[in-house]
Amino acid sequence: MKRALVSLAVLLAAIPPAIAADNIDQINQLNQTNFRNLSEDLAAAASYKGVIPATPLGLTGFDIGVEVSATTLQHTEVWNLASSGGTPSDTVYVPKLHLHKGLPAGFDLGAFYSSVPDTDMTLWGAEVRYAILEGGVLKPALGLRGTYSKLSGINELDFHTTGLELLVSMVFTIFTPYAGAGQIWTTSEPVGVSNVKKEEFSQGKYFVGGNLNLGLINFALEADKTGDAASYSAKIGFRF
Repeated sequence: MKRALVSLAVLLAAIPPAIAADNIDQINQLNQTNFRNLSEDLAAAASYKGVIPATPLGLTGFDIGVEVSATTLQHTEVWNLASSGGTPSDTVYVPKLHLHKGLPAGFDLGAFYSSVPDTDMTLWGAEVRYAILEGGVLKPALGLRGTYSKLSGINELDFHTTGLELLVSMVFTIFTPYAGAGQIWTTSEPVGVSNVKKEEFSQGKYFVGGNLNLGLINFALEADKTGDAASYSAKIGFRF
C-alpha cells in the first residue's frame, strides 16, 4: 500500500499545469457578454465530475485516486483577455485528488481537491449520491447525485456551482460502463469591479464513462458535456 500511495503522488506531480494562461485577474477588461462567456467556460471546467459508476461502494468501501480533466474552451479569446501572462490555449487541464466513501442504506459521499500549478487558484467539490437501485453483476444500478464545487483564488471573482444528476451503470465482471444526465447551476459574482455584474444561469449536462477494476487497482474514463463545452477525465486509483 505504501508503494501504491507513492505511485499516486508521482502521477499527480506529473500532471500538466491545470490552466495554460496564468491567473484570471483582468475581469475589469470584460464587458457583460464576455463575463457571461467566461463564466460558462469556468462552469464546464470547474463543475463536479464524479468519474465513478452509480453502483454504491457499500459500508466498508473506499475509492481513492488521482484524476485529470481536460475541458475544451468555447470562448478562448475571452479567457485570454481575462488572464495575464501564460500562453494562449483552448484547453483547460484540472488535476485532482478524488475520494469516495460508502455509507449505509445505499448512500455514498465523494469529494475532490485541486491546487492549480503556477497560479493562486484552488478548486474543491463534494457529492452525495443515493442508490435508488443498488444493482449487481448484470443488474443495473440507478443513482441520484447532488454536487457542489467552489473555485477560489481569483481575487475578482466569487464562483461556485451546484448540480443534480441521474446516473445508471451495469457491472460486467471487472468492467462497469455508466451514463448520466443532469443540470448544473452556476453563480459567478465579480468582486471589486464595477464594469460587470453577477451572472446566475443553468446548463444541461450529460456524460458517459467506464470503470475497470483490476482488484485493488482501478481505472476510470469519462466524457462530459456541460452546456456547449466538452470535458474528458481520466482517473487511476484504488478501490477496496
